Amino acid sequence: MTFANKFAAGAGAVGLSLFAALPGWAQEAVPAAAEAAAPTPDKGDTAWMMVATVLVMAMIVPGLALFYGGLVRTKNMASVLTQVLAVAALAMILWVIYGYGLAFGGDANQFISSGKFFLAGITADSTVATFTDGVVIPEFVFIAFQMTFSAITVALVLGGLVERMKFSAVMVFAIVWLTIVYYPIAHMVWYLGGDDASTGLIFGWGALDFAGGTVVHINAGVAALVGGFIIGKRTGYQKDIMAPHSLTMTLIGTGLLWVGWFGFNAGSALEANGSAGLALINTFTATAAGVLFWMLTERALGHKGSLLGACSGAIAGLVAVTPAAGNSGPFGAILLGAIAGIVCCWFVMKIKPKLGFDDSLDVFGIHGIGGLIGSILTAVTMLPALGGPAGDDYALGAQFGIQIKSVLVAVAWSAVGSAIAFYVARAVTGGRVSEEVEREGLDLGEHGERAYNY
Repeated sequence: MTFANKFAAGAGAVGLSLFAALPGWAQEAVPAAAEAAAPTPDKGDTAWMMVATVLVMAMIVPGLALFYGGLVRTKNMASVLTQVLAVAALAMILWVIYGYGLAFGGDANQFISSGKFFLAGITADSTVATFTDGVVIPEFVFIAFQMTFSAITVALVLGGLVERMKFSAVMVFAIVWLTIVYYPIAHMVWYLGGDDASTGLIFGWGALDFAGGTVVHINAGVAALVGGFIIGKRTGYQKDIMAPHSLTMTLIGTGLLWVGWFGFNAGSALEANGSAGLALINTFTATAAGVLFWMLTERALGHKGSLLGACSGAIAGLVAVTPAAGNSGPFGAILLGAIAGIVCCWFVMKIKPKLGFDDSLDVFGIHGIGGLIGSILTAVTMLPALGGPAGDDYALGAQFGIQIKSVLVAVAWSAVGSAIAFYVARAVTGGRVSEEVEREGLDLGEHGERAYNY
């Protein structure tokens, strides 16, 4: 059983079976022996985690691929589908080669792990601890679950760069970014080591991030923002019409993302228990609030409530509740979803046009801003008044400070690491396609095929 992951908290306790002494008529009494019984994975927990892993996979392909694909112009649909599929596949291979080892492989320092490269030493009998003492799940299941997190995070970044970035640049970026950004941040937020020196920096502070507000959403949002500046704006941005070519596809993608997010959030409990149930209902309520309050904000800003806005609000609500999924009651989740719907809509519709940067599909505006809201306000949703699990000794001010400090570290690490990754990709491949290819469309220019043949 490994102690080298975020879920090792509270693990390691095993039941002791004491052998009874021989009957009193024996010539000599045999001393009682103590034998540690290794925990055995519960089949229900294991089955749930396998289902949760598959649900997260559905978020990527086809969920995110269709969500993003529907938002671009027809001539770029196939390129988006290809990029999402390819980087997800690449992330999975890197994860089993060295990603898991760097994030959760063994004690090293506060920023990275070391060990289990190429999954060395892991067998079907290997286990990892959960949040409950003496409860474990198979390590291969945990590896696969976390693998889907790394895959969807790097795929999320692409939404800020679609319609102009070379496929080769996307792949080079993914390799560098996962290595120097995602794996270290996952370690810092979720790894509990054998001592303070090897426990992840942010985990050691006591930061709350149930399912990835910092690791996934702030991380991806900041990377997309940085990439947008380095790669540059799309040709004709803010001049030509760049309307989504298929809101139908985007709605299908939204639905798949919402359904898959139940695996994302409820699966992060690592057990089929009440905590997973809490995350489940919070994923319903926060998302519903995000949908409605984004549309209300559209109306307040002088626009009609739109399907695009409803889909965007759903994602904003999902993003905001992710770090608080198991750290909030349902009404705290509604509050998070409402705030995210309002603020993200206002940022996307009013602030972004004034700043002039080209975050194509609003990855920073939704995942970055929504992740910041959720990660910081998780300190508030912990309050019992909002149905949170905090006890009488909970110090809101102190936890609020920890959440802010954690967010600042994640933003800074992602910004610097992402800049390095994009500059490396640009140096190796040129970064973006030619203006001719961009005008023709990346479907033909980069992949030699069309998504649609009429």
